[in-house]
Amino acid sequence: MPTLPGRLRHPSKEKLSRHCHDSGFVAVVLSGSYVEAGDRGRMHVCAGDVVFHGAYESHLNDVAHTGADVLVLPWHGPIVSALGRVADPDALVRAAEASVEHASGLIADQLTWSTVMPIDWPDRLAEELRANPDLNLEAWAEQQGLRPETISRGFRRAYGVTAVAYRARLRVLRALDAMPSDATLTHIAADCGFADQAHLARSFAALTGVSPSVWRRGCTQPR
Repeated sequence: MPTLPGRLRHPSKEKLSRHCHDSGFVAVVLSGSYVEAGDRGRMHVCAGDVVFHGAYESHLNDVAHTGADVLVLPWHGPIVSALGRVADPDALVRAAEASVEHASGLIADQLTWSTVMPIDWPDRLAEELRANPDLNLEAWAEQQGLRPETISRGFRRAYGVTAVAYRARLRVLRALDAMPSDATLTHIAADCGFADQAHLARSFAALTGVSPSVWRRGCTQPR
């Protein structure tokens, strides 16, 4: 999905199913609130919050009864956390009326990074999957005193995909981050939890539309 900068209104109780954006961006919450669950975790955001997204990441949104106004801006800088706060969102709106790139640059001057804290077990599982692409889901369920089918249903309700699918996406995103390095594709495949280089190539192309080799030859873009 292309990322269109500008001001956006989410109506009351809108539910956006999981979707993917092809470039990095931030969503500055101007009013209202919503829950976002994506590749960087799940969070409840409100006015003043800034939600960060890397290229090819996906998420769902569940808007509160108040609705929500957001300012969408491109983001090319580092992402320390999925969430931050700015002191004066209205100043960003005024700046964006002249230049969205200028408004995006002003975020760093106001920004305070926040920590996304897990709410419940689906968030704890998502956090552990982000840290370990080889996490054994059945063993994790047993450690938590949960049945595997409970894990599957509960995680899907929270994140819009099963834990297995979530882990598969995280592996590709981790590989995408590794592309600018000097590591071989074979090494990247092993480090990111793929069965082999061919498995990496198929999964990478399914997300980005090109093979890892083509990406490295010039199709790179910041995340």
